[in-house]
Amino acid sequence: MIRRYSELMCIPTFQERFDYLKIGGKVGYDTFGFDRYLNQAFYKSKEWRAIRDFVVMRDLGHDLCMPDDAYEIRGLIVVHHINPISVDDITSHSPDILDPEFLICTSEMTHKAIHYGSEDILPPFVLTERRPGDTCLWR
Repeated sequence: MIRRYSELMCIPTFQERFDYLKIGGKVGYDTFGFDRYLNQAFYKSKEWRAIRDFVVMRDLGHDLCMPDDAYEIRGLIVVHHINPISVDDITSHSPDILDPEFLICTSEMTHKAIHYGSEDILPPFVLTERRPGDTCLWR
């Protein structure tokens, strides 16, 4: 199944978006094995950095591009390939690996949960009701 950003944006809740993206891999499973240097070189390339910046701006730095500020990523922003990439994708210069239609912003914990299938590590998203004076330092 090929997943797409445009389809993901039609899904209303974070949990449903997570379920759509979940891969269900296993910790320690090699995705690139001895060819890991290829994926590391790709993620340092000028083309990747440019598309990564575009995706972060498009998604406003929100986890799974959820519109609510409660999903703003406050730490490391991971730009996730919606469809896992392979050594062949990199060596053949597949255009899909740089296509924003196949990329989404995630937090580090959401990214791990997508890959390893554990909803238990998803960050809790709680809306904080703002009140007058709640940022006053001397109270």
